[in-house]
This record gives sequence, structure tokens and C-alpha cells, in this order.
Amino acid sequence: MAEIKAADVAKLRKTTGAGMMDCKKALQEANGDFEKAIDIIRQKGQAIANKRADREAGEGSVQAKVQGGYGAMISLNCETDFVAKNEDFVKFASSILDLALAEKPASLEELKSLTMDGKVLTDLITEQSGTIGEKLELTYFDFIKAEKVQAYNHMGNNLATLVGFNKSDVAEQVAKDVAMQIAAMAPIAVDEKDVPESVIAHEKQIGRAKALDEGKPENIVDRIAEGMVKKFLKENTLLNQEFTKDNKKTVGQYLSEADKDLKVTGFKRFSVK
Repeated sequence: MAEIKAADVAKLRKTTGAGMMDCKKALQEANGDFEKAIDIIRQKGQAIANKRADREAGEGSVQAKVQGGYGAMISLNCETDFVAKNEDFVKFASSILDLALAEKPASLEELKSLTMDGKVLTDLITEQSGTIGEKLELTYFDFIKAEKVQAYNHMGNNLATLVGFNKSDVAEQVAKDVAMQIAAMAPIAVDEKDVPESVIAHEKQIGRAKALDEGKPENIVDRIAEGMVKKFLKENTLLNQEFTKDNKKTVGQYLSEADKDLKVTGFKRFSVK
């Protein structure tokens, strides 16, 4: 058997990201052949990924970042909270986000097909699955383009938001406040006009059913349902929500006070919880 040198083990670890003992065992199995050892490490990663394919990757790291007028957000999922908080796992998720910022893919599938460190991202994720010993899955990617984009990453990396504005000179505190509002209150749209008719019709149907269940007269059921829809839209559209830092005003009023011409052009919110 070929002598396995510590320098070779360290080199294999740097190349694959696998643990020291895994690298040593791979080199021993490969009889010192470095390229063969890399294949062994990769095969191990694929085997673990296949074995754990039916596991639920319900934890993970959600991260958002901005570069100029472009903001991107990704979610790399894993099986346990322990791994989700692991420094190497969080850094790996961050490197995927950096790749998205640099390449600006149009979709999650396009992001997965990009190359990082000389490898297709899906293959790299599989290898990391073998290194970590859990199922890893890139489940989410989205982006915003605007004159000004603000990102917010919640403590623990399980929730992030992006919000776009129509002006580049938005005060930093205003941009942060709106991004945090979206994180805290989870609006479904910027304003009432942005809510799909199907959602409004569904809420109206729920309102009618509730009124009838409560024994309200048929002739006022529609009016009650309309009132419930109005309440739903106020609570679930960003500009009409109560501002979390001052509930005496709406988010729309807060923005107008900061700059009467300031508009929110869109937002994204994602959470693994």
C-alpha cells in the first residue's frame, strides 16, 4: 500500500471539502492515487444523497444580498437545525448567493446549472451532502431589480426579504424599516390593486360562509363579506398595513412622509419555517 502523506490528505480535503479521516480513507482505498480518491469522495457524496433522498430538508439557510440595483435571495435546505447553524454550511449557502449575484440567472433551475469551483452547482451540493452527512437541497431562488434594492436577513438565517424602490436615494433607515416590515408582517402584495382577483374572490367566499354559519340574514351576508375582504386587504397589503414602528400610521403614510414620490416597486419574502 502506498504511503499516505499528511500533505496529500490536506490537499484532498482542500479540493473536496471532505473531513480529514474521510480523505485519508479515500487515499488509502485509492492506493495513493489522488484523482481516484476524489472520485471516491464524490461517489460517497452521491451515495449519501441517494440514501437520504426521501428525507425532509426542513431546515436551512435563507440569505439575501444586494449588488447595485439587483438583489438576490436563496434558500439552501438541510435536515437539522444543527447543520443549518454550522459555519461551513452557512458559508456554502453564502457562496451560492454570491454566484447568483455574479451570474444573475433567470430561474432556480438556471442557477443550479451554473458552475462554481469548476463543478456544476448540483454536483457540488451533492458532494457537500456527502461531506455533511445530510440531504442538502437548493429549494429557492428569486431576485429583484430596481433603482434601489434593500435586503434584510433575519437572525438565524431562516428568513430573508428583498424590497425594491423607484428611487436610488432612499434613506437607508427607511429602506431597512420597509424590509423589516415585510419580514414581520408577511404581506401578500404591495397594494390592493396587486392582489389577484382569485384571492379576493376566495376571501369573499370565506366571508360569506362565516356570516351564514353565524346565522346572519341572507340580505346582509354580501355586505359582511365585503367588509371582511376590506379588512383582509388592509392587513395583508404592504402599503395599507399598520407600520410596525408606529401603528398610528400605515406603511404608505410612512413612505409619503419620507418622500412623497417614493414607491415600492416589488418585494420578495422567504422563510424555511
